[in-house]
Amino acid sequence: MARPSRPCLLAFVTACSCVPAAPALEYAYAPYHAGAMDPQTTGWPLTDAERAYVLKPEYERRPGAEAMQHRPDLWPTTPAAGFWGGTSWLDMHAALVKTAHASRGPIDVLLVGDSITQQWGPTWAKHFPKWKTVNIGVGGDKTQNVLWRLDHGGVDGLEPKVCVLLIGNNNMFFTPETGIKPAAEGIQACAANLRERFPAAEIVVVKIFPAHAPGVAFYEDIKRTNAALDGLNLTRDPRLKLLDLTGDLLKADGSLDKDLYTPDAVHLVPAGYDLYAARLRPLLENVLGPGGGEPAAPDPASR
Repeated sequence: MARPSRPCLLAFVTACSCVPAAPALEYAYAPYHAGAMDPQTTGWPLTDAERAYVLKPEYERRPGAEAMQHRPDLWPTTPAAGFWGGTSWLDMHAALVKTAHASRGPIDVLLVGDSITQQWGPTWAKHFPKWKTVNIGVGGDKTQNVLWRLDHGGVDGLEPKVCVLLIGNNNMFFTPETGIKPAAEGIQACAANLRERFPAAEIVVVKIFPAHAPGVAFYEDIKRTNAALDGLNLTRDPRLKLLDLTGDLLKADGSLDKDLYTPDAVHLVPAGYDLYAARLRPLLENVLGPGGGEPAAPDPASR
């Protein structure tokens, strides 16, 4: 069966323009496709050359490194495997590929993101016990890491009805180099990648959660990135919804609601996930119906 037309990531699908089916998604950095960078831009398992390449530290594989140039504006939108030292990140990806393969076929929800997604854990099952869900969150991931995982077997064989994407927090460590708009475009690129793979799915893009405190660069850059995301018109895709929990996670003075966050002022405690689930529920039930289970009462001990 012929694959559907796919969004053109070169234009970041701002206008939802499409091009004929092609072997792989087109990313803005041309050397990525020419083999000057990643020797295997799609597919799983990895070739020996690709495995050797992705086990280099990530900074050695960023756009421009192969030509001794500096292109941080393209880091968030050019796929790159993560790196924790040794093979640990790649081993995590391989385990998630196995999970995806074991769940081949229709599923209700695909969760995509970094540690905030990874840490849903039993709270997801508490709120949505009846929905078949695959969680491919990986701690520390940036948009470029998610793009690489999607292109290298991370979701192969899955047929989700809804994809929930929350990514971008870890890109904030690099905004002094990349700038704000490229970070937002990285989120857009991840959404476009999911759309090309799952043309019939509903996609929920969750804006980056607030972190740290007003006046801290990390906090302010999250605000600016979320504002830039609004300007990219993702919702021109009629099956894409933006979800913004900023107002739910902050107090009136703009500070974090500490009852919802762990002491690192980045991650959520169970009460934070209860809130997240409550905001997600209407969007999920709009597609899946009310079969996910009754809303779970918040655990007073978690606050």
